[in-house]
Amino acid sequence: MTGEIVYSAAEGVAQIRIHRPAKKNALTASMYAALAEAIGAAESDSAVRAIVILGSEGAFTAGNDLQEFLQDPPTGLDRPVYRFMTALAGAEKVVVAGVSGLAVGIGTTLLLHCDLVVAGRGARFSLPFVNLGLVPEFASSLLLPRLVGRQLAGKHLLLADPIDAATALAYGIISEVVDDEVVDTVALEWASRLAAKAPRAIRETKRLLKPDALEIGQRIANEATVFSAQLSSQETRESLNAFVEKRAPRFGA
Repeated sequence: MTGEIVYSAAEGVAQIRIHRPAKKNALTASMYAALAEAIGAAESDSAVRAIVILGSEGAFTAGNDLQEFLQDPPTGLDRPVYRFMTALAGAEKVVVAGVSGLAVGIGTTLLLHCDLVVAGRGARFSLPFVNLGLVPEFASSLLLPRLVGRQLAGKHLLLADPIDAATALAYGIISEVVDDEVVDTVALEWASRLAAKAPRAIRETKRLLKPDALEIGQRIANEATVFSAQLSSQETRESLNAFVEKRAPRFGA
């Protein structure tokens, strides 16, 4: 683990907290590795019945740390971000997320793999991949259209329009909206309730509710292939540099 990913387990609940408040919990490669390790620890601990993922200090996560992303783009399925995706998508134990503030990029797509999500009224979700010259990841190109339909998915994956908490609830991305200050409390309460129920019944119900795991794995891999190819493109470099320099990108013909 790293100091920016805090793991604890007690009374049947494993808590994973993203804690890099100075950067709005933006994720680095080492943090992705720690997230994958934390999920693995929870999955292998027979005393753990439920997993909770939380942000800290008013943010869930601002997505990838773009400075590191520019210097060391995550190409290849052996990279920490893909190990995290595989761990979360394949988790057999129930996963609850509590979202306050920003949930950017993977901060939104990871929610599509959680079993329950509670969000604060001020939570804001965004999928700005195309704005950075990139493509969707974490099977979001499969799962989001299934939730909301292709046209609404396009509004957020093509136009990159943000999503507020009320809309995310209507879409089915989240389970409930609560006051911002009680998000963590509600998420942990839900996890405690789950931990008290019959473990096999909970595990099997999750399995029955989940979409086809093979299809999701294939989509993650397919997206990763396109994502990696796009990372080396001129338009992605221009998009990322423009974002960092706070200017409009300039694309050639």
